[in-house]
Amino acid sequence: MLALGLALTATAALSPMGSASAANSYEWAALGDSYTAGGFVGDPLPALGDASRDGCDRTTNAYPDVVDRELAEFPPGKPVHLTNVSCGNATIADIATAKQKPISPVQPPADGWPAVDTQIQRAHLTTNTDVVTIGVGGNSLPFGGMLLTCLQQGAIGKSCRDHFTNPPAGEESVQEKLARVQDEYIEMLAHVHQAAPNAKVITVGYPAVLPEAGTTCTKFSLTQVGSINASDIDWLREDVLKQLNNTIERVSNFFGDRYVDIYSSSIGHDACQPAGTKWVEGICGDAADYWPSSLPGTLLNCTLLKKRITLVHPNAAGYANTAAHVERAIRIALLES
Repeated sequence: MLALGLALTATAALSPMGSASAANSYEWAALGDSYTAGGFVGDPLPALGDASRDGCDRTTNAYPDVVDRELAEFPPGKPVHLTNVSCGNATIADIATAKQKPISPVQPPADGWPAVDTQIQRAHLTTNTDVVTIGVGGNSLPFGGMLLTCLQQGAIGKSCRDHFTNPPAGEESVQEKLARVQDEYIEMLAHVHQAAPNAKVITVGYPAVLPEAGTTCTKFSLTQVGSINASDIDWLREDVLKQLNNTIERVSNFFGDRYVDIYSSSIGHDACQPAGTKWVEGICGDAADYWPSSLPGTLLNCTLLKKRITLVHPNAAGYANTAAHVERAIRIALLES
C-alpha cells in the first residue's frame, strides 16, 4: 500500500509540463547496470588509460552505443545526442538516490574507484531531455548473488530454491526481495520523471539468460552455469528472473512508460547454448583481452578453460538483439513526442 500511495502521489505531481523546447538535437540519456554498460563486450568507454575512466565498464558494443550508431546513420528527423552513464553493478538506488562505488576489475586505481553521483545527476536530466532508457533491477535482488549461492548449494547437493524460499534468519525470501524491488523501482521512476518531466521513459527488461529447461545445461560446466541444479535453474527462471521482468513491466505500465521485452526474443539463446547460438556467456566465457580470467575474492577462475570471467552476461550478439528492440522503442517515442 505504501508503494501504491507513493506512485499515486508521484504520478499526480509529475503531470506533463508541455513538450521539451526545440533544439538542434534530441537528448537521450541511457541509465542502467552492466546489462546496459557492456562490461567486456567491445572497446572500453572511456578508453583504457583515459583520465576520465570511472570504473563503470561501459563499452562500444553495448546496446546504447550500438543504437547511437544506428541513430547517427539514420537520424529520426534530427540528430540524437546520447549521454550514457550506465555503470556495472548499479542498483536501482544508484539511479536516483545513492552514490555508487564502482568495482571494475580493469586497471583500478591503487585505492579503488571513487564513488560516483547518482545516474540522474550524471546524466544531467532536465526539461530538455527527450528520452530516458533504463535497464536496472538485477543487482537489487541481487540476482548475481543468488546465482553464486545456487552455485555453492548445488556443489554440495543442496537446493538454493529451499534456501531462498525459507531463508535463514536475517535474510530475505525471494518474495520479500521482489516486493522490495518493486517499491524501489516505483521510487526510482518517480525521481526520473521529476528530473525529466518531458521525457519519454523506456525501461528495458532482462534477456533469457537461463534455458527453458534446466536439464539443457551440463552440470559443472563453467562455460554454462556450473554446479547449479537443473531444478534450481528452472526455479531461477520462473520465480526469479521472469518475476523480476514482470515487476519492471508492471511498474512501468503504471507510470505510463514503455517497457521493452528482451526476454521473448532471446529464448533459445541462453547461457547453456553452444557458442554461436548463445547470446549470454556463462560463468566463464569469451570476452575482450582486457577482461580478467578470475574473480578476486572468490575461487572462480577461468584461466584453464582459456576463458574470461563473464558471470552470465550478454555477448555482442545479445547486445545486438537488445539494441534492435531499444532502437525501435526510441524511434516510436520520438515520433510520439
